[in-house]
Amino acid sequence: MRQAILHLEESKIREVANAGMGRSDVLAFWFGESDEATPEFIREAAIESLRRGETFYAHNLGLPELREAVAAYTTRLHGPVGADRIAITSGGVNALMLAVQALVDAGDEVVAVTPVWPNLTAQPLILGAQLKRVSLRPRGGAWGLDLAELLAAVTPKTKLLVVNAPNNPTGWTLTRAEQQAILDHCRATGTWILADEVYERLYYEETANRCAPSFLDLAQPEDRLVVAHSFSKSFLMTGWRLGWLVMPPSMTHSMGKLIEFNTSCASVFTQRAALVAIERTEEVTPRVVAHLKLCRDTLVPLLSQLPGVEVQAAKGGMYAFFKLEGFDDSLALAKRLVAEAGLGLAPGNAFAPEAQGWLRWCFASKDVARLGQGVDRLATWLVGSQAAHPSGHQLL
Repeated sequence: MRQAILHLEESKIREVANAGMGRSDVLAFWFGESDEATPEFIREAAIESLRRGETFYAHNLGLPELREAVAAYTTRLHGPVGADRIAITSGGVNALMLAVQALVDAGDEVVAVTPVWPNLTAQPLILGAQLKRVSLRPRGGAWGLDLAELLAAVTPKTKLLVVNAPNNPTGWTLTRAEQQAILDHCRATGTWILADEVYERLYYEETANRCAPSFLDLAQPEDRLVVAHSFSKSFLMTGWRLGWLVMPPSMTHSMGKLIEFNTSCASVFTQRAALVAIERTEEVTPRVVAHLKLCRDTLVPLLSQLPGVEVQAAKGGMYAFFKLEGFDDSLALAKRLVAEAGLGLAPGNAFAPEAQGWLRWCFASKDVARLGQGVDRLATWLVGSQAAHPSGHQLL
């Protein structure tokens, strides 16, 4: 077995979830998905496809009609993007891995902005790359970027810059000016940008196109930019495992070859469901975003009222990322909350060492009242914990 694989860290989120799965008394907010099922009309499209017997291989790059629909959708949000720049993938995870496989050789330098979903830092390491982290920093519960530090870290030696914004777990979002500065700098250094923008529609600020700023708003078609997307979050399709990439047109044919040697193609019936989802997006995504904003605006004020909690409402994403004063080991804390409070959260150090002591709470709950119940459990547990440790320093 390759050393890079042997040295991969196991998911700390899964470690916590495994400790609580099967327990009916646990309120689970550890995974990054809504507990609302995919809308029925999307499910019906897949069922009809199966009834028609569409159980065969598809084109490596995806059904032509879905690629056209994704291109039209992207064009509405960010300006002209042709279907010749689109590849349909077997999930957003697969999209990201394909991009890294296409661009990174063993020994290449990759810079990643962290904290971030751990797959984004693991994927370059799997391919033998040298990983350099540039950390966001918290101020009063909100995480922000030191742009000068990032630009200094990206040099002509840097093959790839990986950026996830809106960010999982912090909710941090790039500004248009920051994107322009990063794009200009990477043009000068010859560095590729891999932008994970799967949360772009889960954005709570007022914008003309109702989504977060995207590198696609600024880039030229042949810029060294690959953007990864997913049907999971905005369309409530996490279990369907379908995503897409936007890339320079000169790259698309080779990406098709790479897909052949990974998954061959995405399944036809899931693509039929995705086609209906993206054509009828206004029946799904605006409602999802409005409900998630309600969830955010319910949870964050309740958390902020608890003693020792550091938190701010994120502009994008589906998470509250918060710190509990006096608790320095996120993984141990998350496990204790499962065992002692029946509350399932993700540990911050699953996303980066610098997020030690933080917790991620996915607020994508169909029943908003569950969020209040979760805060009540946390509050009760904190009172009990403080009674057991009157000094107020429960270092784990």
